[in-house]
This record gives sequence, structure tokens and C-alpha cells, in this order.
Amino acid sequence: MASPAAPSCFDVAYWFIDRALDDDEYLQPQKLHRLMFLSQAYFAVASNGRLLMPGIFVADQFGPIEPNVFRACAIQRPPIEAKALGEGITNFLDNIWRRFGHYSTETLNRQIAVHPPFANALAHGVGTMISVTAMTDFYGKKVAEAPEESASVGAPPIDQVLRPRVMRSQSGAPVAVKKWMPPSKAEGK
Repeated sequence: MASPAAPSCFDVAYWFIDRALDDDEYLQPQKLHRLMFLSQAYFAVASNGRLLMPGIFVADQFGPIEPNVFRACAIQRPPIEAKALGEGITNFLDNIWRRFGHYSTETLNRQIAVHPPFANALAHGVGTMISVTAMTDFYGKKVAEAPEESASVGAPPIDQVLRPRVMRSQSGAPVAVKKWMPPSKAEGK
């Protein structure tokens, strides 16, 4: 198993907090945890199961939380020096922020509450871990595979979350590029 892309959950949390401040927005703790959860899920989808951060998410009564960040930041931002994240990670987090950052905390809570990875974990009780496999299976579903499920639970497919990188061809024309992913076992048949 590959190591997580970010050195800690705090680095990702602080990136979102700082990004919200750059946009003159206060980032509520619940919204922070929903954005971190979605980041972990979509990063795992985009990178064949690799973790964005070395953290777990558990089901809480209001939504998924990363318990270590939740406890450490309960009173105030702890004095931890955040490490700089690489360009690829910051681009990825920027995509998550642009796609989900404008939603209110309540909207994110309502949407994620019906997503099977969280709903199934909560059905087993508060504090139940949400597996990365469950996140990858659900958030990696293509709309064509389960259009009624995707429409009813409001989880956009990854190609609607991550914008393609735009590069220039040899003639200078803009070209959209995205990372090549091998076909899944189901697609390869």
C-alpha cells in the first residue's frame, strides 16, 4: 500500500481553513470535516485507493469526522506547524473547495447523510469507522452504472469534481489533459 499523499490530516485541515480565510469565510468545524471526508474519498477514487491523508473517518450523529482533528481543534486551532503540500495535492484540494466549498454546512450534512458509506457506518453506531473501500466504491461509481442512485444521493462523479488540467500543444493550442487510469476489472471484460 502506498503512503498517504499528505503528511498529516492537520496539513489538509489547515489548507481548508486558510483557503476559507483567503475567501473571507469562516470555516465551521462540521464543514471542515465534510470537506476533508470528501477529499479523502475522491482522492482515493482518483488514485486507485491511495489515501490523501493518514486518517480515518468515523460516523458522528451529524456527519463523518476525523476524530484526531476533531479533538485537537475542539477549542481552538492547535499550534502545529503545517507542512507545505505539493502542487498536485493543492490543485486537488482546490478542486474540492471549488466544487463543495460554496455549500453551507447544513447542505453538506444533508447530502452526505444519505451517502451509503456514511449512512451504513452510522447504522452500526456512532463512532463506527467508514472504510476507504466503501468511499471508493460509492464515490467512484459512474453515473451510467447507477444513474438513479447517483441522482438520488447527490454525489457527483469524479469528472465533475476534478477539472482537467489545461496544457498547450506543440502549436500553442490549449489541450485538456487528465491522468490516465487503467480500466477497472468490470470495464476490462
